[in-house]
Amino acid sequence: MSMTQQAQARGKRSGLSRAFSSIGEFFAGTAEAFSKGDVWTRLSALISGAGFFARGQVVKGVLKTLVEALIIYLIPTFMAPNLSKFGTLGTVLAKKTFDPVTRKNVWNDYDNSFLILLFSVMSMALILVAVVLWMKNMRAAYELQKTQERGKHINSFKDDVEALLGKRFHITLLSLPTLGVVMFIIIPLIVMILIAFTNYDHDHLPPNALFTWVGFNNFRSLFSMTAESSFGYSFGHVLSWTLVWAVTATFTCFILGILMAMFINNKNTLGKRFWRTCFMVTMAVPQFVSLLLVRNFFANQGIVNTICKNIGLTDWLFNIGAIPTANYIPFLTNPAWARPMIILINIWVGIPYQMLIATGILMNIPADLTEAARIDGANAWQSFWHITMPYIMFVMGPSLVNSVVANINNFNVIYLLSHDVYVTQNQYMANANASEVDLLITWLFGLTQDRQNYKMASVIGILVFVVCAIITLLAFNRMIKGDKEESFQ
Repeated sequence: MSMTQQAQARGKRSGLSRAFSSIGEFFAGTAEAFSKGDVWTRLSALISGAGFFARGQVVKGVLKTLVEALIIYLIPTFMAPNLSKFGTLGTVLAKKTFDPVTRKNVWNDYDNSFLILLFSVMSMALILVAVVLWMKNMRAAYELQKTQERGKHINSFKDDVEALLGKRFHITLLSLPTLGVVMFIIIPLIVMILIAFTNYDHDHLPPNALFTWVGFNNFRSLFSMTAESSFGYSFGHVLSWTLVWAVTATFTCFILGILMAMFINNKNTLGKRFWRTCFMVTMAVPQFVSLLLVRNFFANQGIVNTICKNIGLTDWLFNIGAIPTANYIPFLTNPAWARPMIILINIWVGIPYQMLIATGILMNIPADLTEAARIDGANAWQSFWHITMPYIMFVMGPSLVNSVVANINNFNVIYLLSHDVYVTQNQYMANANASEVDLLITWLFGLTQDRQNYKMASVIGILVFVVCAIITLLAFNRMIKGDKEESFQ
């Protein structure tokens, strides 16, 4: 192991140790506050504002007590009813009964498994927040006690407000976004992960039906092939095509984008603005429009097939056995043609973006490097391979990793080109609502929209995250170590 690698390993270990040390200090500080605090500090364990009332911070004490009262109110009214049903996700089915008083059919007080799951996760989050706030409140009350014992000035509520609008303004700015991230990203993400361990599908749709926990059964179904399920077969094919697509789509656009940037920026190239404009047109038009238009061009009865038929290309391909019918070329309806065609269309869409990035990098490569290489006898290929490419890879490394992950989740290109056009003839894949051109992300979308198979969609979503995380970690550890910067100074 090199010295750089050893330093990185020590840095990782020290980072983890600091994190655990901070958590330990937080708990230790809370225990110290309760054991060494005076009666008012200890009373803060029951009444949050007690320690602040005793030190003259009435407004802050009232606010903390109100927050505590709200949490106490939510325990029997919101948390307990949902958490008590978390183990079963509900047992009371929805049904209508006739009310002789109103002479109408009314619904009973039924359970909704999804709401129980959602509200239970929210309740757990509230409990965690309540515990952290309780511990921070104990520590704050103890610090206030020590400040008073030292005879120092205790900040008033006005001072605290001025601090939140002054030197601690970053806390004020980040509070609302942090709450939004927790409410609209983290909690829904946890719920979606938990759905993978339930039987939530079209046969168990709330409120008319209930779903419950099934453990790892869904994961077993995804990795196994049985008479009832072909998910194991489909998952292997879809995953392999997803990885092939991600690598191919990324590096074709990356390499061709660099070559086009070098071609356009070459001093011997005429009409540079014209060429740049031609390639920029695909970026100016939204993909939703351009991809649907291209899909119509390459349809079985589209303009491209009409031209190929008129010039005899279709008949020639049929005669050599390249296509199954003499009527059209199955550009987007046959797996042997659809996959390469989708990659080619993606090249047309993706090259301009990579070309723009590469253009900016090429214009910033020091001219003295290439000039020195030319004087030393290096040819154009050697200058490109030993100067241009290392410089580009150093700058575009993070973007390249991001492009691979983005192409794994490239929903637009695959869906817009294949939806309602490509129909699989493979019965195993059809049973799993998949096709030969599906990525994991489009397969997941089809399972939710067409089959309401939320449990398997959730499992696939978890695996998409795992695949993206592994690729990102490996790429950053191998390619972007941060120890090569001095080579380009």
